[in-house]
Amino acid sequence: MTTNAGAGPATSESSAALTAWLASLVHNHDYASLAELRRPRIRREPHFRALWYSPTEAQREVYGQVAFLFAVYHQGRSKPAFGYGSLGEAARRIGGGTGRGPDDPGAARLVDRIVSSRRIPWRHLQHAIARLRACDQQPPSWAGLVDDLNRWHDRKARVPYEWGVAFHMPAARAAADRPSLPTAAASLQKDSTT
Repeated sequence: MTTNAGAGPATSESSAALTAWLASLVHNHDYASLAELRRPRIRREPHFRALWYSPTEAQREVYGQVAFLFAVYHQGRSKPAFGYGSLGEAARRIGGGTGRGPDDPGAARLVDRIVSSRRIPWRHLQHAIARLRACDQQPPSWAGLVDDLNRWHDRKARVPYEWGVAFHMPAARAAADRPSLPTAAASLQKDSTT
């Protein structure tokens, strides 16, 4: 894993590279490839390209599914959103007039379903990304999401627990704890637009 000084949690080079490639599809208006990624049952070149970034065969599903989630979020968008924070932090941004995050009953139920799953809850993750898109809120860090999902079954990493804590953490503390720069995506964003 590589670390970015002062930029928050470490992200792997492979997840950062996947994120940069996906962002280049949006930046270059390659809407055909993004549309292909939104069709997970029909495997074409963009699907296989996403899998190329996976360092191991065991991680391929995560890379392919995150590419799908990225494409779902970016449907109809002309600028890439690199996102920031974990999925738990991003879920705090879900909501509307009655409240956001833990104050939104739908968001709370969604996060409860996600963090209580033993397997990676792909359907619920898709719903969370769709809700963020519908609320016009930033997604989680895509590179961080790849790395978190690759550690889903690692008991020491406790990814579901950490997402739950990030979701339920008081808003003032969450803002104070959030790094000032959004992970590896900040440097990649500068590089992909030049």
